[in-house]
Amino acid sequence: MLNKLIKLLKAFNGNVNPGEIAHAFACGAILGLMPKNNLLWYLVLVFILFVRINKPSYLLMILLGSAVSPAFDGLFDSIGYWFLTLPSLAPFFARLIEIPFVAFTKFNNTVVMGSFLCGILLYIPLYAFARLLVFVWRKYAADFIRNSKIFKVINKLPLISKIASMAGER
Repeated sequence: MLNKLIKLLKAFNGNVNPGEIAHAFACGAILGLMPKNNLLWYLVLVFILFVRINKPSYLLMILLGSAVSPAFDGLFDSIGYWFLTLPSLAPFFARLIEIPFVAFTKFNNTVVMGSFLCGILLYIPLYAFARLLVFVWRKYAADFIRNSKIFKVINKLPLISKIASMAGER
């Protein structure tokens, strides 16, 4: 886990394309919001692993999304129920459920569908926010934090100095 954190810090401070980090944040949020007990989650996970993104940022956002998603289950349920009960989509969902193995995706679960839709709708705003975050970090915050007295004191602690040397910060 410590190596993933170090790789994330290297990505924020290094020459990693900000788009890779931003896509990782947005994709990780999609998976973080979804319940993990269905085939749809695993299909999205495998699909995203083949995309060129920053994997530590991806894993961090999956963890953060998983931590906050239970607070929004009521919202996901109502959005999923609304979408799954649209009269114009009823024949499509009826045909879809008859296909073998599609039921394992649990797309007909209101929380699964609602969280998936919310994740997709949040993709562009999260992407833009992450790009802005990387820009602000690289342009202003990183130098400010490195030159602060608190950082210099904390950096002298043995564990922190080891992490910094592993990350190439010292």
